[in-house]
Amino acid sequence: MDMQGIRSLLLLLTLLGLCLVHPSSGDRRYQKFLRQHVDPDSDGGDATYCNQMMHRRRMTIPRCKPVNTFIHESIWNINSICHTTAIKCKNGQMNCHEGIMKVTDCRVTGGSTSPNCRYRALARTRHIVIACDNLTPVHFDD
Repeated sequence: MDMQGIRSLLLLLTLLGLCLVHPSSGDRRYQKFLRQHVDPDSDGGDATYCNQMMHRRRMTIPRCKPVNTFIHESIWNINSICHTTAIKCKNGQMNCHEGIMKVTDCRVTGGSTSPNCRYRALARTRHIVIACDNLTPVHFDD
């Protein structure tokens, strides 16, 4: 390989490395979606589950997140929702998709203060709506 080819290869490898080190905003949004909403290894269920998970997933500081839903399905099943027909999101954009999933809805109880937030839980199978970018879930819409 000549010197020009080596330089081109090094430049390509450097750019690829920068992409891996500095995740795109879409990747950060996907990671946040996973942290806040995905728990495939549990069936969820009660207030203890919500209290522990909301704390573990850092949603009780600096304030108690009022409402959050955990999805109890494989990431493969969740990602497959992004392949369904797009519908309008609450913000008016057309990048939402819907499906039926096992979830636990957590709602903060009155009088809870950060960081000792307390939650009510409702575990069920229900219709959900998620926003997707490039066929990747990035926001829980409903």
